Amino acid sequence: MLALRLARGSRPLALARRLLLAVTAGGVGFLLLSGLGWASAHPGDGDQAVLRLAWCVLPIAATVQLAVAVARADPAGRPRSGLDSAGLGPARLPMLAAVSTAVAALLGSALALLVFLHLRGDISGLPFDGAAAGLLAADRPLPLAAALTLLTIVPAAAAVASALALRGRTAPVRHSAPLPPPPAPPTAPSATATGLVEEPVQVPTGLPWGAALTGAGIAFSGYAGFTERPPSDAEGALTLPGALSGLTPGVVAGWLLIATGVIVAAPSLTHLCGRMLAVGRPGALRLLAGRVLQSEAERLGHPLGALCVALAAALAALHLDGPRLFGPLSALGTGIVLVCALGTIAAAVHESRTARSAATTSLLRLGAPRSLIRRAAMLRLAALLLVFAPLSWLVFQTLVLPIRA
Repeated sequence: MLALRLARGSRPLALARRLLLAVTAGGVGFLLLSGLGWASAHPGDGDQAVLRLAWCVLPIAATVQLAVAVARADPAGRPRSGLDSAGLGPARLPMLAAVSTAVAALLGSALALLVFLHLRGDISGLPFDGAAAGLLAADRPLPLAAALTLLTIVPAAAAVASALALRGRTAPVRHSAPLPPPPAPPTAPSATATGLVEEPVQVPTGLPWGAALTGAGIAFSGYAGFTERPPSDAEGALTLPGALSGLTPGVVAGWLLIATGVIVAAPSLTHLCGRMLAVGRPGALRLLAGRVLQSEAERLGHPLGALCVALAAALAALHLDGPRLFGPLSALGTGIVLVCALGTIAAAVHESRTARSAATTSLLRLGAPRSLIRRAAMLRLAALLLVFAPLSWLVFQTLVLPIRA
């Protein structure tokens, strides 16, 4: 009940983040149910059933990552004196965040089940009932126990990941106290006075591991090979695009390794962007942009890597099949990953801006113009685009490499 009361009293932005989580969880649940329906209609084709479940791994991971970002940015997950007096200290706040996350994801899963049954024709009396009966194998009975089990995957994973992510947050994020305004404010702020130099920055170490995983994925997918088989329109509409019906589980596993490697290496690449901006003898603009990127590398890196993988996957699917043969559920899966990546980045940016509010106030009190803050944000965006746009193209080339061969 406390989680529901906190959700009801949240600000519109926090409610919008939870609504986005519910929508993406519902989309993933619909993908899982469609795979279950296809497996029940084709009991003898186990390889394709495994491929359809493997196609859901990336949307599940993206939704869990969005759930963690929403939980971290949620004000209800931060320590408050009122919650302390009610017996909910910092040790129980992760449990509260996990319950809130699970409620939002369960709401989306329940809506996914209703929409799935409605499009199958099991629920009549509403518009579009039975509109996708052939696509969702309405002629075969749906195993209810298996459907409910699949629908609990995303809420359970999101709740556990949110609790683990907030477990170390035993105290609110604190910054150094704002400095009193000096008698004569300088025209340019002092980097040392604002804490941009003295604050220790943790260097991410995921670049070697990410490179190793990406290389292993390229080798694994190339070794597994691609089996030519004529595409089926029904199968293409279900989960995989028609021309990708010849994929083997080894190629899909290689693609998952490539995606994991890029996501693991993304924080190190983000930190490298900040190092490049602050190299040499930077001025206030480059120093501010570079130090913020370095300090926020862990928070922004993983969602940027997921967005890079999603864009590469969309480019690969459009390049191999074209928009006409891109199945509806394939488009749904890719869209879920893109929306989750963008939502995670937006939540991480909001959390980062909230955490830097004291430092920003100090800069403004020292006489820094607001245009400096805006130009530093634009410079960070340009640096990230300079690194991650070519990376998306390289990932796209590695994804289509085994099929071209």
